[in-house]
Amino acid sequence: MEELELVVGDLRFRAMAEGPEDGELVLLLHGFPQSWWEWRHQMKALGAAGWRAVAPDQRGYSAGARPEGVDAYHVDRLVEDVLGMADALGVARFHLVGHDWGAIVAWHVAVAAPERLHTLTIVSVPHPAAWARAMVDPTSEQAAKSTYIAGFQAPGAGDGLVADGGAGLRFAFQASGLDDDVEEHVRVLTQPGAVEAALNWYRAFDFTAGSLGDVEVPTLFVWSTDDIAIAQEGAAWTADHVIGPYRFEVFDGVSHWVPEVAADRLSELLLWRVSA
Repeated sequence: MEELELVVGDLRFRAMAEGPEDGELVLLLHGFPQSWWEWRHQMKALGAAGWRAVAPDQRGYSAGARPEGVDAYHVDRLVEDVLGMADALGVARFHLVGHDWGAIVAWHVAVAAPERLHTLTIVSVPHPAAWARAMVDPTSEQAAKSTYIAGFQAPGAGDGLVADGGAGLRFAFQASGLDDDVEEHVRVLTQPGAVEAALNWYRAFDFTAGSLGDVEVPTLFVWSTDDIAIAQEGAAWTADHVIGPYRFEVFDGVSHWVPEVAADRLSELLLWRVSA
């Protein structure tokens, strides 16, 4: 695994890379409260198959890309980061993969700059318009599954997660089905200011807007039935918002942490998507 520094404006992002430098770029975006480490299995699979897999620690997670203020974490800024990272790597078009918050950013990139993407792979989180519909639909569990968001938006919400060397983070991972090695996630989020910066993503985003347009990029969407945060309805309704070639895969009995707990199966699908 190779460590990189991606310079985007006045921000410096730590990233890890696998695979040949001249391989076609696959950019992988992590979620909360994680880091590039969640993609380690997929990166190895992609690299071995000749792709150039790059996974950054995103805005707020990288020590050199941790601006102050909620407005600095608006989704438009996060989209700019992704496109800037591809520019820093000298790549005009690339494959984009996102899980959890990385998925939300990836959906927005696909709508804002479809000409930059070969393919899109989304893990866990529905298209934001489908999510917003599920949030207000009384037949959906999404509103109940999303009650944690208000807590994350409160000032100082991260204190309990990083106290005692990240004991709260470790407990949250284990309680929600991630028993794999989480120490790199904990190391990143316990850096000074990191967890509050990461929570600014929640504070800056309108989860009920539902105004994002349709996606024309060839898209793979993977959702898992034991996801504690994402209800089935929004996942199913995502098909209404992808007008390009679309494949929806359901992982039965798998928790929210798909890239780590169903690593081989996701890697196989990802290799299909970038090769198709």
